[in-house]
Amino acid sequence: MIDVSPKFNTLRYAQAEGKIFARPETIDRVKNGRVPKGDVFEIARSAGISAAKRTSEWIIFCHPIPLDWIEVHLQAGNNHLRAEAEVKSVWKTGVEMEALTAVTAALLNAYDMLKPLDDSLRMGEIQLIRKKGGKSDFRETFDRPLRASVLVISDSTFAGTREDKSGKIIREFLQDQPVKVEIYDVLPDDETRLKNRLLKLTDQEKMDLIFTTGGTGLGPKDVTPEATRQVIDKEVPGIAEAIRRHGKDRTPYAMLSREVVGVRRHTLIVNLPGSSRGAKESLEAIFPGLLHAFPMLWGGGHKLQE
Repeated sequence: MIDVSPKFNTLRYAQAEGKIFARPETIDRVKNGRVPKGDVFEIARSAGISAAKRTSEWIIFCHPIPLDWIEVHLQAGNNHLRAEAEVKSVWKTGVEMEALTAVTAALLNAYDMLKPLDDSLRMGEIQLIRKKGGKSDFRETFDRPLRASVLVISDSTFAGTREDKSGKIIREFLQDQPVKVEIYDVLPDDETRLKNRLLKLTDQEKMDLIFTTGGTGLGPKDVTPEATRQVIDKEVPGIAEAIRRHGKDRTPYAMLSREVVGVRRHTLIVNLPGSSRGAKESLEAIFPGLLHAFPMLWGGGHKLQE
């Protein structure tokens, strides 16, 4: 199975359809309730709903998903029955397979009920109609890559006695984003020095995005949040909350982190934890949604999501 533990929950939706083709007289018997085995519409609908909830039991690489809503509709045409399924879940993976399974199960049960009456039955046109949810729905595109800086805040790394890992992980992660890291630097745990560096990057270098890593804990020299607050014009608490919430699901120590995220002019400054694991998990929590900050900063507002 694919490891989905790094993902965060989003509203997932999928819609699928399929048909069973039969003689017109068979379809008439379905419409008029004259099928010996019972009501084809209700039994097929119930079968589809039940099957969707058990999709992972027979689709080998399908994750068990807590489904929030399933609906199956059947409609009769002249020479076919059409099954349509809709599925919703707030989860880490899509629900396409659940919708397709619901349609397939509904049609199979209809087939079973009608096969004594019609030897021309044929199932077909099973397909996904629509799906929504997941990171791909929230990606942003820009005319140019966002200009970014990565600052590693650590006395030991600055002194050369400790190898930087978190800064390198941040740079590696950003390679898959519409972001170009132009500046990578290591600074000591010095509030004034960090503040001045941030001011230069925002006011002179005109960076779009600045990531700091380190100095966000409870230690006597952890001053990254304090330096950041001296620089930003407005705080963006939701991004920091998303980082800590995502982290708290993975380690209780996340509640001890004090990341600050804020804006100075058109620059977004994001504090990340100093650990390599914490930095990576934090980036997974906030991308790609974080990128929507820039159309807002540039006056574009929110784009509409269906």
